[in-house]
Amino acid sequence: MRLCFFGAYDPEYPRNTVIKKGLRLNGVGVSECWLPPKYKFWLRYPLLASRYLSSYTRHNVFFVPEFCQKDVPLVKILSLFSSKKIIFDPLAGRFETKIIDWKRNPLNSWQARLNFKIDYWAFKLSDLILADTQAHKDYFCKKYGLPSKKVEVLPVGFDDDLFRPSAVAEKENRFTVLFFGSFLPLHGVNCILEAANIISGKEPSVQFKLVGSGQTLLPAKDLASKLGLSNVTFEGWLPMNELPNRIASSDICLGIFGRTEKARRVVPHKIFQAMGMRKPVITGLTPAVEEFFSHRENIFLIQESDPDLLAQAILELKRDEDLREEIAERGYKLVSQKFSPEAIGRILIKILEKNFIIRGG
Repeated sequence: MRLCFFGAYDPEYPRNTVIKKGLRLNGVGVSECWLPPKYKFWLRYPLLASRYLSSYTRHNVFFVPEFCQKDVPLVKILSLFSSKKIIFDPLAGRFETKIIDWKRNPLNSWQARLNFKIDYWAFKLSDLILADTQAHKDYFCKKYGLPSKKVEVLPVGFDDDLFRPSAVAEKENRFTVLFFGSFLPLHGVNCILEAANIISGKEPSVQFKLVGSGQTLLPAKDLASKLGLSNVTFEGWLPMNELPNRIASSDICLGIFGRTEKARRVVPHKIFQAMGMRKPVITGLTPAVEEFFSHRENIFLIQESDPDLLAQAILELKRDEDLREEIAERGYKLVSQKFSPEAIGRILIKILEKNFIIRGG
């Protein structure tokens, strides 16, 4: 069995590295035909087609990675000449992300209709679609009229070579709560800052570090300034290979606390990565996170994206070191067993065999 990753995608994006590593660890060959995402589709179509045809490698399946909806029609054309199947791993829909979550355009705008159609045709032209959670699968099926059997669930997982407890780091002098990410609306950074404001008057020793950049960074900095938060530090974007040291130096890692619909459907990489480094994680209670984790067993969940509840959770874990360590240890064992690249690779192979591939074919 061999898969060809195809499209204008980031080969180092965590979803891709986990899946490719997982397939190889399970004896499945992987080839790549890609361009950087910066290329517009009318330019990348001839470039991708030329690259594919000039360096053709034998494969059973086209694998179109995350956010590459516009590349699916080209893959469909290429597949007609070879009868190769197409797996599309959207991770999120364009309409869901740009219109619903980011609110870039009104729901009744032509941009909204266009993004919906791009999603629709990418799903329609694919033979199989992957979703990162059951909640996301249910959304895809309902929103785009997909039959349930056409969508399979493959969690995002984490790279256990990079995110592991053995990472060496110098511990912070103060109790440190870490958020890292791309400051998307679904992350709910305002909730974190308001919780920091509550905690500043109760436990001045607790320090919040926010690592990354993105859409809500400037409003977040404005809010921190308005609240006069001396216990919050913003750091810029870190290269992926530097992130483990920052996680290792923290005491608690935070997940997501947004109130968007998308926040209820995803379990982001950061949760698996922090658990992979044996860190306790606090995140919002959602249908998606409950698919994989259990409150106070291997994660700490707050029932609403509420700053008061988040502050209470942080303070409880700070004061109860045994609970903090137990959650961290059980979370680490769970993700190591079920969400490592090797485990994710096994799940994907079973999906392939179940749907249209005979192993070794």
